Amino acid sequence: MTTTTPARTDRDGVLARTALHPSLSAPLLDTMNFLNEVTLRYPQAISFAPGRPYEGDFDVARVPGYIETYLDHLRGRGHSEERVRTALYQYGETAGQIRDIVARMLEVDEDLTVDPASVVVTVGCQEAVLLTLRALFTGPEDVLLVDSPAYVGITGAAGLLDIPVVPVPGTPDGPSPEGLERTVREIEASGRRARCLYVVPDCSNPTGVSMRREARTALLDAAARLDLLLLEDNPYGVFSRVRRPTLKSLDTERRVVYLGSFAKTAFPGARVGFVVADQLVAGADGRPPGLLAHELAKVKSMVTVNTPTLSQAAVAGLLLQNGGGLRAANEASARHYQSTMRCLRDTLTAELPPGAPESDGVRWNDPDGGFFLTLDVPFEADEAALDVSAEKYGVIWTPMRHFHLDDAGDRQIRLSCSYLTTDRAAEGATRLARFVKDRATSNG
Repeated sequence: MTTTTPARTDRDGVLARTALHPSLSAPLLDTMNFLNEVTLRYPQAISFAPGRPYEGDFDVARVPGYIETYLDHLRGRGHSEERVRTALYQYGETAGQIRDIVARMLEVDEDLTVDPASVVVTVGCQEAVLLTLRALFTGPEDVLLVDSPAYVGITGAAGLLDIPVVPVPGTPDGPSPEGLERTVREIEASGRRARCLYVVPDCSNPTGVSMRREARTALLDAAARLDLLLLEDNPYGVFSRVRRPTLKSLDTERRVVYLGSFAKTAFPGARVGFVVADQLVAGADGRPPGLLAHELAKVKSMVTVNTPTLSQAAVAGLLLQNGGGLRAANEASARHYQSTMRCLRDTLTAELPPGAPESDGVRWNDPDGGFFLTLDVPFEADEAALDVSAEKYGVIWTPMRHFHLDDAGDRQIRLSCSYLTTDRAAEGATRLARFVKDRATSNG
């Protein structure tokens, strides 16, 4: 008996689905498009879906000034006009031409001292994720661990690279150390290797959870004991009411690869992120060890070649205008997000008071900053329920099932209030409460 392989294309030139990479058929890869597009489908609804920064403080007139500030910085360092022109117009260094400015920001904002040579400036943090995964994972026996529920950007990137992902049970204080150790041992027993754990310690996406300092220390201890690297993603730390040390600043063994972004704190449209990879990599042919950052730059040279110099100039100028950091520059934004989050919680409490019959099965957490809040509901929070919520009640949210690798999260929703004013957040929460009460009643 012979078998035939499906044609790659039919006579109309239509590609067979089986001719494409299997990851493209995974529902996960539709999630990012869903998050970006669901608001457009219901333009009259109040949307708690997008994890975007508030636009109220954006000022187009400032952008040329940012770029000029950076160019003046180069002139002040003795660069000729020809070199200044090249820095703005040409491709630039693959690893980035503002690495020293990024390193200075980390020192100002996070009390974190890094060698600029260990920094790679990327096209958003998503490229930093992709570069890091590509460099660290060598084959199907290497497993990526994620704090569950996890940001879809990490799990989606892993899927594109054929990297197996295993969730670690999450707690209200981050990954469970016991769950982490149990998961690693199970992976080892299967003949595979847990390579690293991805975690967002501050105001996590999607849960809003932040790790206490003690939990951070315990996680670093566990990583050392289990010989794990930690991928620390920190886009929201500057918005927290409580300032905590980054995992990277507590790291004494170079176990933490630090991922950062300017999308939430500075300039989303510039699409600039970075990675700090100061781990040493053994040299070839007896040469001295080099930095992991150098290896990531090799990967980047075959992906995006370099991060646009115009975007780097705008971000650098904004940093230079604010004393080298962004924490102080984001104080107003942090107050806005905290005020909007407080308004959202207060309205939910008024509309769904604890102990009331209509509140049975309804709970939400209390993030200390950031963009996100998690709401438990007594019904299946799927796309069908979302369509009803958007069309009939005028409010949009994100099903938490998008962020889980298992069947968990079916009765949870993610609320992002960062994009809204307090008035819109309050009105949206009122509509949402009405939907939750009606949905719970109809399901009962």
